[in-house]
Amino acid sequence: MPTEITLVSAFLVGLLGSTHCLGMCGGIVGALTLGLHDDIRRSPVRLFPYLAAYNIGRIASYAIAGALLGALSAKALSLAPPAQVRWIVKLVTGGFMIALGLYLAGWWPGLAALERLGGKLWVRIEPFGRRFLPVDHPLKALALGLVWGWLPCGLVYSALAWSLASGDAVQGAALMLAFGLGTLPMLLAMGATARWLGHVARLVWVRRGAGALILLFGLYTLFAPGAHSGHGGEHAGHDPSAHQPMQ
Repeated sequence: MPTEITLVSAFLVGLLGSTHCLGMCGGIVGALTLGLHDDIRRSPVRLFPYLAAYNIGRIASYAIAGALLGALSAKALSLAPPAQVRWIVKLVTGGFMIALGLYLAGWWPGLAALERLGGKLWVRIEPFGRRFLPVDHPLKALALGLVWGWLPCGLVYSALAWSLASGDAVQGAALMLAFGLGTLPMLLAMGATARWLGHVARLVWVRRGAGALILLFGLYTLFAPGAHSGHGGEHAGHDPSAHQPMQ
């Protein structure tokens, strides 16, 4: 896919998948505000800098992770033949999107196993976040967001698999940035809006609808002719012989 379409797709995956975010991260956002004075918590204008700082930190962590995985895969993908690179990219991105769609819709809990594995790393990272509680300044919210961005989450892991298949640090970071921006509307909501979104996100048809759309996207990525994404896919489509003169 062209880079622009890939980034838009990552944004849409974050937007559709953020129905899952409210269940996992909603409580964290609530804990973020516990240390604030009541007059700040009751004022959307005064509360916004804290929520914005938290989410900036969270999305920055996503971008850092995407860059690391993109750089890690760049070398590995460069060692494989172009045709294999194309199939690796398709299998990783399409496979994880299908798994994510099934997971969000509640049809298959396979990604929960990845979350449990990530939990082993999280128990080592989580204590750093406690140092910034209670949150009484936006900079503390920013630091807390940087830590909480590593929270085990099947949705994030699926997006990271996309970055892993990109074979490029910049592309991996850009994908995770677009994904993180897609999750913003849900996690920036406050007050009555947050309660309404929480109710909507818990509706079975909403979760299944979002899961089905991501599942279809994964199937398209996996089976559509020439449907591939990322840096590696672009190299896979290059045919050196096309530039050689005919004998």
